[in-house]
Amino acid sequence: MNKIVNFVLRVHFIKLISTNLLPEMKIKITLFIFVLYTNLFATNNKTFNFLLNDAGARSAALGGNTIILEDDPNVTFYNPASIVRISNQQISFGYFKHLLDINAGHASYVRYIEDFGYVGAGILYTNYGEFDRRNEFGDILGNFSAYDFSLSVAYANALTENISYGGGLKFIYSKIDRYSSTAMAVDLGALYTITPGKFYIAASLTNLGTQLNPYVHTRENLPTDFTIGATIKPEHLPLVLNISFSKLFTTRDNFISHFKAFSLGGEFTVSPNVFLRFGYNNEKRQELKIGNTSGLAGFSAGLGFKLEQYKLDYAYNSLGKVGGYHRITLGLFF
Repeated sequence: MNKIVNFVLRVHFIKLISTNLLPEMKIKITLFIFVLYTNLFATNNKTFNFLLNDAGARSAALGGNTIILEDDPNVTFYNPASIVRISNQQISFGYFKHLLDINAGHASYVRYIEDFGYVGAGILYTNYGEFDRRNEFGDILGNFSAYDFSLSVAYANALTENISYGGGLKFIYSKIDRYSSTAMAVDLGALYTITPGKFYIAASLTNLGTQLNPYVHTRENLPTDFTIGATIKPEHLPLVLNISFSKLFTTRDNFISHFKAFSLGGEFTVSPNVFLRFGYNNEKRQELKIGNTSGLAGFSAGLGFKLEQYKLDYAYNSLGKVGGYHRITLGLFF
């Protein structure tokens, strides 16, 4: 059965039966729920998979994994080298309500410092909600929560007229009841300008690091991801096209399968202050297939607005027969 259907059914099943479980078993089940969720949007079996989720509404509307975005501080999370395409000092905030009572959000900031380069910072968090703590008799003894959090800093500059580079450092923290884990990771990126304002290609290596301390005893791998992408603006069209291939380090059955995790996106400039976006994520569509159909799973759409120094982005991502979710991002530039 599909991963999302499994996730939803198992969480509800666990909540129904957990009242008669010992506290130790409840912790194990909670860990199981956590692993199910973090694998919902990432197909590997590694920890801290929340780092692979889309941060901003603009990227989500374009299909995700957009490592080349102009004037978007959230590109800090995808490719630190691309922050050189930010023309003003900018800050972004976003909120995202997942399935059930799981909520997530982000904040990012980028600015240029003369004679130094571009600097950025970002925060990602995911809160999995509250869980009842019960004893072996089913009596409620309180509650506990589970959440993920990361704090990152980034730097980027031009190496040559056409080549930019970037790097970032992030601290990662996760807590499930009294169990917690921390990790450190680095992000590396490169951006090559083929035609200014028209054609760019980029590559990024993210989440390369290790756990400083595991949840219990066994250390797990971080979701290291290698992504390549390109952005092109066709002549005489108010359109920017994006394509990216991610999870290129993931073990696959054959060579061609290495490229199945791709996304496509387009951004139309309706007016200087209004943008229409669409996207397609092939991997999510395959994962969300139920029976012989996927419906609109993997497809996304969104809008962007600019008003003076404010930006508002909205995205809708379809989960096919399961439903869909909405995302909003607010940005300010100075």
